[in-house]
Amino acid sequence: MAPIPGSGLAKGLAVTLRTMTRKSVTEQYPDAQPELPPRTRGVIGLFEENCTVCMLCARECPDWCIYIDSHKETVPPAAPGGRERSRNVLDRFAIDFSLCMYCGICIEVCPFDALFWSPEFEYAETDIHDLTHERDKLREWMWTVPAPPALDPAAEEPKEIAAARKTAEKLAAAQAEPAEPQGGES
Repeated sequence: MAPIPGSGLAKGLAVTLRTMTRKSVTEQYPDAQPELPPRTRGVIGLFEENCTVCMLCARECPDWCIYIDSHKETVPPAAPGGRERSRNVLDRFAIDFSLCMYCGICIEVCPFDALFWSPEFEYAETDIHDLTHERDKLREWMWTVPAPPALDPAAEEPKEIAAARKTAEKLAAAQAEPAEPQGGES
């Protein structure tokens, strides 16, 4: 049996008529901020104190959008008679978000919990080169990372947060100290 001529057009118009009568569900972004679920994937934050420059994140990244530079530094012995050790010092850590596909592999493979998902998603730029975020910018994103749910209400503050707070307090104290006058006072 042959289809009736114009039946496809009638079905299409019926669908259009049904959707025209429904109320729209448009979010008025940016006037009204969306309600994001907890632990939303937005941008990647770097907790620099935990980074040991092991390069696992850069090696495992399928897009090769993580750039890391470092140098070796000699550390004096911890105890008398001990030997000197060398450690990697982070010089550059950058993520090119114009290449990143937000797969989260870098966060999963990091053995020292240096990378975290931040729920921030508003980081559009007019120039594509500005989407390469260096470690200072990645550190800023770290402060927007929600705290993990506490295992115990009476648990102490996590050592990572305590270390970050101490570093921030040291920086604030160093900036607050007035410069000492040079030379002797008369």
